[in-house]
Amino acid sequence: MTTRNLHTIRLAVRNWLGTHDEAWAGQDEVVIAMSGGGDSTALCAAAVLELPGRVRALTIDHGLQPGSDEVADKAAQLARDLGCTTADVIRVEVGNSGGLEAAARKARYQALDQARRGSPVFVAHTLDDQAETVLLGLARGSGARSMAGMRAFAPPWGRPLLGIHRSTTRAACAELGITPHEDPHNSDARFTRVRLRSEVLPLLEEVLGGGVAESLARTAAQLQDDVAVLDTLATELLHAALTSRGLDTAVLSEAPAATRRRAIRLWLLDNGARAATDSQLRAIDALVCEWRGQGPVAVPNGGSGQAEGARLVVERRHGTLGIAVQLRRSVPGGRRIEKGT
Repeated sequence: MTTRNLHTIRLAVRNWLGTHDEAWAGQDEVVIAMSGGGDSTALCAAAVLELPGRVRALTIDHGLQPGSDEVADKAAQLARDLGCTTADVIRVEVGNSGGLEAAARKARYQALDQARRGSPVFVAHTLDDQAETVLLGLARGSGARSMAGMRAFAPPWGRPLLGIHRSTTRAACAELGITPHEDPHNSDARFTRVRLRSEVLPLLEEVLGGGVAESLARTAAQLQDDVAVLDTLATELLHAALTSRGLDTAVLSEAPAATRRRAIRLWLLDNGARAATDSQLRAIDALVCEWRGQGPVAVPNGGSGQAEGARLVVERRHGTLGIAVQLRRSVPGGRRIEKGT
């Protein structure tokens, strides 16, 4: 029996381990996020072959479908059959913030992070997943950072299969005599990513003559290099502009817009805000370079350590950008009073 496709995936795992040896140096094991689907099953099988006795599996039961507990238990048993030292099922509760896909992803990654015991976690995103991610970033107009897609290693998450097509993982499962679980959500046209996968990318392949997924993945890799350089420059600018009261607008104004806005974004994240939108970043940037006495700019509140009902605003005072917390409280008559702190 040929195992050509499984061998291709094993080589991808080997290359990842060699390239990112700092990710697992000193660790006794790596963790596989094992769903029982074709991608994670093929990755699990290859990782066990490459690191015998050093692979542990974690399976997340989102509880979103009838029988999800049985599916999770079967995935964990499959991981053990493939040679994982242990395979545990973690049940999670999925909220509703940001939509079902985003909420499930958040719950899944939180659970994996809590259970990984310091080890890197392999997730089975493929080249096709990367292409879909780039297209989503492009369609949303969310800039180079989003279009740069997923990184092969974003601690603690390792993605050895970003150069491997989904068809290869399915073929590897066939070589092993395994019929992987097919999540019904992966064919549910209510989800944007599913329509990209089943409608948009095939059409682009037809119209543009093939190779679209590879081109999108290559674009992501190029943008990752660019983003890394800009992030380094932005960090240096942030340190140069930072004062005890906030950010020195005179220092910021001398920098190119690309690094200036990135520095502002880093500063917001460091001060309890969530990632701001492009329009919010541009409004804050206008406080630096187009100052006309305009009022403060509200930014998304990260919620950590903030009082209920509080919001964050960025304002300019005496040549310095600062972040203020505004508390909103109800008063008779239904009005709300905002108070800066």
